[in-house]
Amino acid sequence: MDQLKLKNLSVLEKELLTGKDRIRVRKATPKDLQSIYQVACSVGNNKKEANQGFLIDDYSSNPKYYQTKLLENIFELDHFYVAESYNKVVGFLIAYTKEQWLKYNEGWIEEVYWKPDFNIKNTNDFILVDKTAILSHLTGKGIGSELYKKLIFDIKTKGIYDIFAETIISPTPNFASLSFRIKQNYTLAGMRYEDYLDQVFTTLIYHKSIY
Repeated sequence: MDQLKLKNLSVLEKELLTGKDRIRVRKATPKDLQSIYQVACSVGNNKKEANQGFLIDDYSSNPKYYQTKLLENIFELDHFYVAESYNKVVGFLIAYTKEQWLKYNEGWIEEVYWKPDFNIKNTNDFILVDKTAILSHLTGKGIGSELYKKLIFDIKTKGIYDIFAETIISPTPNFASLSFRIKQNYTLAGMRYEDYLDQVFTTLIYHKSIY
């Protein structure tokens, strides 16, 4: 990247380009709520950019509802992490244990059209990554990978070795998410259909083991 382009970057972007060691990942706390919400709004809005990555919901459409939902996640979930650089939250990851996920998605295992070669025993105990969001102008800088490193370290200590993640392919394909799954060495395990927001979404289910 030439010097002229570097001058046009924010200080934070310059710092992130110089080293991932400046990214710190930790558990989310209620004090992070507003920062988490800002990250969510940056990639969860009414414009779904396939190559940049996005969240399905339009978080800015109902601030009180979505902030309440995020706060509930912070208190309830074992694996809600934020990534920060120089004390600024730049991304987050929300993951559910099997028990937590099936509490809200009771028939999920049965709803998935699993690939014939998928070993259903991998659903005996698992973590499902529900959301990974990075500030829209900071995607592709390794922040998501740092969040995953923290998640994997923590679940290994609990003896959990199977991770699932979902990626939307219709009505708007999330190409950035698909690329990230490949980068993280996930394999396609199945697919499912979901009625949400008056639309039918087609979702690919990815899996990886971390033995």
